[in-house]
Amino acid sequence: MCSGCNEPVDQCRCKQAQAPTGSGNVRVGRETKGRKGKGVTVITGLPLDAMALADLARELKAHCGAGGKNRDGVIEIQGDHRDRLIAALQAKGYTAKKSGG
Repeated sequence: MCSGCNEPVDQCRCKQAQAPTGSGNVRVGRETKGRKGKGVTVITGLPLDAMALADLARELKAHCGAGGKNRDGVIEIQGDHRDRLIAALQAKGYTAKKSGG
């Protein structure tokens, strides 16, 4: 039984039992679209479930000293921290690359 939703594990509806959604090709880019010109660093392709993604997002935001959020398998961190985040992800064992210009 799942401790979050009290359903059998194979029929779990909560975030604790979601399968990883990323492709494993970790990309770190910068976006400004839809944010009134404010830039955010976007990390995509992480092969983690929702709980592990939330923990990693919290750790990376603290590492950069910035705010942000994670939604739909994507981590957004306010500001341009691409080089710092690539180094942090590579230290954790991910193969991270810059995307975009």
